[in-house]
Amino acid sequence: MSGHSKFANIKHKKEKNDAAKGKIFTIIGREIAVAVKEGGPDPANNFKLATVIAKAKANNVPNDTIERGIKKAAGDSSGASYESGTYEGYGPNGVAIIVKTLTDNKNRTAADVRAAFSKGNGNIGTPGSVSFMFDEKGQIIIDKEECDQDSDDLMMLALDAGAEDFKEEEDSYEIITDPEAFEGVRKALEEAGIAMAEAEITMIPQNYVSLSDPAAIASLNKILDLLEASDDVQDVYHNWDEEE
Repeated sequence: MSGHSKFANIKHKKEKNDAAKGKIFTIIGREIAVAVKEGGPDPANNFKLATVIAKAKANNVPNDTIERGIKKAAGDSSGASYESGTYEGYGPNGVAIIVKTLTDNKNRTAADVRAAFSKGNGNIGTPGSVSFMFDEKGQIIIDKEECDQDSDDLMMLALDAGAEDFKEEEDSYEIITDPEAFEGVRKALEEAGIAMAEAEITMIPQNYVSLSDPAAIASLNKILDLLEASDDVQDVYHNWDEEE
């Protein structure tokens, strides 16, 4: 995430994801399985599943893959049991990092996360040591090149549907919602035919940290790359201002 052009970083993430679509499908498949087991296979009555489906679509997961995942989870009572976890810590120069995991082996996951922080000269903190610096929000990013809607009309559509903030960037629009309002806003945009480059519940930093030391930047990137390489890691949030 970034303090400036968030879409530039999302495109960067997408490029990396395109080179590792198998992992993206695995990550979202696990989230679908957990959501279905917790709330059932109908997204209309399962907010968590609806949110995962939105994330899947934004990551170009095919509809038939999503549907197969839901059906498999609904009919598989003996499948692997995944547990969610959250790790908080600091990278170089006090960059705050939150790691969300979903795993069938918590010991393995904990070791992987700790190793990532250690190898990048970071430190794992205690629960709550970092999360107070972030706000949980729904975030929708729209690529201007993929949207024919006038910006004012798009803003009114989003706000009327329950969004709390609308920002226009050079190459994109960013819509922020409360988590509870996210699905209503996303659905309104979908019904209006608006393509979304990103649509998910996320953790947005209240403030950003800039890095200028090449060694610190290299260390932080090492932490982030190692975390991304772990199949047990679902999401990583940080407050590094990558645009500086």
